[in-house]
Amino acid sequence: MQDGVVGVDLGGTCTKFGLVSEEGTLLAYNAIPTNSSITYQQFFEQLFDQVKRLNSSLDKRLNLKGIGIGAPTGNSCMGTIESASNLDWDDNVPVVSLLEEYTSLPTVLVNDANASAVGELLYGVARGMENFVSITLGTGLGCGIVANGKLVMGQRGHAGEIGHTTVYYDGRPCTCGRQGCLETYVSAPGMVKTVQQLLSENGRASILRNITPKKMDAKNITDAARADDEIALEAFEYTGKILGLKLADIVACMNPEAIVVSGGLAKAGDLILEPAKENMEAHVLEIFKDEVDILPSSLTEKNAAILGAAASIWQELEKKRTHHV
Repeated sequence: MQDGVVGVDLGGTCTKFGLVSEEGTLLAYNAIPTNSSITYQQFFEQLFDQVKRLNSSLDKRLNLKGIGIGAPTGNSCMGTIESASNLDWDDNVPVVSLLEEYTSLPTVLVNDANASAVGELLYGVARGMENFVSITLGTGLGCGIVANGKLVMGQRGHAGEIGHTTVYYDGRPCTCGRQGCLETYVSAPGMVKTVQQLLSENGRASILRNITPKKMDAKNITDAARADDEIALEAFEYTGKILGLKLADIVACMNPEAIVVSGGLAKAGDLILEPAKENMEAHVLEIFKDEVDILPSSLTEKNAAILGAAASIWQELEKKRTHHV
């Protein structure tokens, strides 16, 4: 029986999970809504019922060796999700102890953005790079940092919370309880807010006026921009400008070789990446000009964080094997 692990990407809207071989092959994949209106105990029980079904659907079931999970504000030191602004659970969710008790499998927890960075480092466009920053544009804005070939974790595993650095001190309210955070502008919900603001401020024609606020999403806006809708194009220019300004700061602090961009909003491609690159170059310190590439992820959206979470548990299992030898 082939060995495998479970890789989980727990997002604010959707939880993606897959079965991954030691070579990094994603053997099976599925996703469920992240329902944080029920208790976290109920949610994780439902999730791993789905994992069992996924394993049973394979021609040859895997011998599951462990679980790697990437989650917002995941604290790898404590094994807890701490005060995740996009989840309606307790301030401290004991993910590792809960899952190890429920499944009897070794479990590791990493910040979701760090999981994406590990996925890019081992399997993606950043393979072979020593210094890069991974930006995930989804329900929020996640960031993982690799310096000198190693993931930067920080004191409590929370390094890289760039989505909660300030753009405007009195700006949009953020789910974290503060105002003006980067992710309130550069994220899928941030784009929706920008479009709604533009629609209310002027009377220009736009196909987006035909979409109700509840149904407006990043895909609608991307489709409209590709159809040369002026409001949608202006929203991308505005969002890309803010992202580019913040990337200039990141470059000054981290001196990376590249910035890898993934997530749902990144599917817009050059609509978001071109204004981001232009504004980064316009504001970056002279010594860094034309030195840093902004690259779309080479992994499909479903792979990066799942593979990174899986790689985290494979690495932990390897440490234990080496220690026992």
